[in-house]
Parts: sequence; C-alpha cells; structure tokens
Amino acid sequence: MMGRLEGGGEKLFYEFSLEDVVPSGHLLRKIDRFLDFDELRVHLKPYYSDIGRPSVDPELMIRMLVVGYCFGIRSERRLCEEVHLNLAYRWFCRLGLEDRVPDHSTFSKARHGRFRESDLFRKLFEATVVRCMAEGLVRGEGFATDASLIRADASRKRSADGDEDIDWSDPALASRPVAEYLDAVDLENAPPKAISLTDPGARWTAAMGGPAYFAWSTNYLIDVQAAVIVDVEPTTALRNAEVDSTKLMIERSEARFGLKPQRLIGDTAYGTAEMLGWLVEEKAIAPHVPLWEKGERDDGTFRRSDFVFDEVSNSYSCPGGKLLKQYRRNFKRQRSGVTKAKTRIYRASQFDCGACALKAKCCPGQPMRKVPRSVHEAARDVVRRLKDTPEYQRSRDERKKVEMLFAHLKRIMKLDRLRLRGPTGARDEFLLAATAQNLRKLAKLVPKPSTPGASWA
Repeated sequence: MMGRLEGGGEKLFYEFSLEDVVPSGHLLRKIDRFLDFDELRVHLKPYYSDIGRPSVDPELMIRMLVVGYCFGIRSERRLCEEVHLNLAYRWFCRLGLEDRVPDHSTFSKARHGRFRESDLFRKLFEATVVRCMAEGLVRGEGFATDASLIRADASRKRSADGDEDIDWSDPALASRPVAEYLDAVDLENAPPKAISLTDPGARWTAAMGGPAYFAWSTNYLIDVQAAVIVDVEPTTALRNAEVDSTKLMIERSEARFGLKPQRLIGDTAYGTAEMLGWLVEEKAIAPHVPLWEKGERDDGTFRRSDFVFDEVSNSYSCPGGKLLKQYRRNFKRQRSGVTKAKTRIYRASQFDCGACALKAKCCPGQPMRKVPRSVHEAARDVVRRLKDTPEYQRSRDERKKVEMLFAHLKRIMKLDRLRLRGPTGARDEFLLAATAQNLRKLAKLVPKPSTPGASWA
C-alpha cells in the first residue's frame, strides 16, 4: 500500500533540539571541546567601549570563521548563508533555530578593526599550539620548515611594469594594501618585473614553472611528531624572505612556547651558508638540510671538493699537491680577507699552475686556480657529516609532512587564492587557516575528551 505524507501545514508547537541532531562523530563536535574563549574575551575587552549598543558577540564571529576555514567556505557571504541553513553549523556557533546570523559586512568591519588591532588571530592560533602541547602532540625535538605560494587577489590587467614611475598619491590608487606597501617598501632592492596596483606587496612570480602570477608565500614551521603547525608567517614570494622568516619563527616559538628544536628539516633553499651558520653557530640546531652548492663544477674540471683544506696552515691542497693560499705576502695593515659575499678566496701560484700537468683538468682558461671558502664553512661541514647518517635520512622522509599540510591547505581547505589583500590580509588568512588545520589535527588525534581545565594561554 502506498503511503502518503500527512500534514503539510505548520504546527503550532515543535519539540526540537540541535544537540540531538548533530552526530557525535561530526568534525565540529570534536573541535568544539578544544575551544575556550574566556581568555580571548579578556584579550579583546580593551578594544570595546563600556557604553553604547552591544556588538555582535566576537565569539560568534570567530566560530563562524573557524567553520569557514575548516570546510573551505571562502566567501563570507556564502558562509553566512551556510550557517543559516546548516544545523551543525548553527549548533557549533551557539545559534538557535530562530537566532539571526550576522550580516557578512560585519566580518569586514571586525577584521579591519578590533580583530586586527588586537592581533586576535595570532592569539587564536597560538592558543591551538598551546592546546596541542597540552595534549602531547608537540615533542619539540624536530621541526620542519617550508614555504608555499598562494595566489594573491590581484590581476595582471591592473598592474604596471616594475621600473615604471607610479603616482601612488593618485586618489584612485589609495587603499590599505597600497599604504602598507609604501610603509614597508625597500628602495634598495631591485624592482620587480611587474607590480600590482591593487596589492603591490604581492610578488610577480613564475616559480611553479607555469604562467606567472602575483603571489604571497605562506611559511610553516611544524613539529614533525604529529605535524602540528607551531608557527606561520606570510612573506613576499622571495627566497631570501622565506629563509629569513624561518629565523623569525624559530625565535618566536622559543620565546612564546619555550620550544627549541634539536634539528631543523628543510629543502635546499635553507642550506645557504648564512642560514647554516645561524643554525649551528648561534642556535646550536642540527641542520638536516641539503647544502646549497654554487661553486661545484660540472664541466669535467676539478670540483671544489677535490681540494683539501688544512686549518693549521689555513690553505688548500690541490690534486697536484700544491698549496692554495689566501695571501702570499705580509701586509702592514691587517686585512680581514672576507669578500662582500662573505667568502675568503684561496689562490694557487701562477708559477705552480703554469708548469702543472693537471692544468687542463683544473683551470684551462685561467692562469691559476681560485677556490672560495665561506666564513660559515664549518657549519657546512656539519651538514656534510650529517647527510650519511640514519637520522638525516629519516628527516628527509619527515619533510614530506609539511608538504602534505600545504596540499591539504590548497585542496581540502580551498586556500589556493587569497581573498584579502596586503601583508595584513595575507597574515590574517594564513593564521586562520593554520588554526583550522591544528584544530582538525586535535579532533583527529585526541579521540577522548581532554582533561578539564586545560588552559588556552
């Protein structure tokens, strides 16, 4: 017998509970037990007036942003619609069936106002790191670092050549990203090939091997035990800026959380002599990174590694048994011998090289052979000794964890293009995305309720 849906008219009374309809295994229910906004309210209180009409609860806006970044809902207008329709989202945001969802414009005002002035998103992110530490997900023994390019909200059509004179005082170009760019611009650096008129801080790059585009870099520093993000920093899409951000993140993690790794894992970009010198000589961190080798030859002549350095005599020995010295006479004034590239140049005798039978395999087009040696060569030697150890090989495998986080960021969380502009916009988005990734990590790896009273310091 065919059934028929009874009713159709509205009931006068309903018995309904959001608590009953959200499954116990829902991601938001798992995340919710790790959230505590008491300290965030204290942090935000100085930025609100004691008089006037009550504002939208900042906890509600933060919860909605967490929903958006956890489920890849990038548009704030669409996020408001989804929270209005989805019962699980309403439950997580502490909204009843009849409660109104804030207008999407509220997010813009809060982002550019109180949230940004109070550095709320940094506070929120660091709270997730503290919670991960409390749950035993952060060991602090090994960190991995890397950078990934994220497209900026900038079009090539709204750009100019890098060497073109741009009148930034034009009212048509006036915007917050332009003001931030002018405050931070370094006139000593070489101008970029192209500069965006809407987000001038974004860098024109083709580093991915495809068509060039404007981009920002998100830099992660993760603990390799459970791939928890311990710090994140936005930079322009320049290799030097990405490497410098790693120094900042390591020092900030040590200052904020008391975390100092025994080893740092990274790719070749972090294997420069200056970076290795900082890690080994200043921070006493083992660099599990490949060496950045610029002086090795591939034309069949002797490589730099074929020359043996003797610390006692401060000289190199060539394959022919001759010495390469930095100086062959005494100077009245002491010379440092360090070039602008922070290297020392060791030269063979022109007389020795001219009569050498190996000259054709050493310096066929030069009167004598020169070998540069970095002032941080001792730190580079540390990497050479580490690269054949089992610990180094394990670190090479663990480096994939940070790459997997970037894949998750772009494919699952849909953060392959920024919606906000300028360095502060990039910082806000990267911090919120990293917060969401850490919360998802907690929900996945901590199945049982945590001990009551765990603090979000």
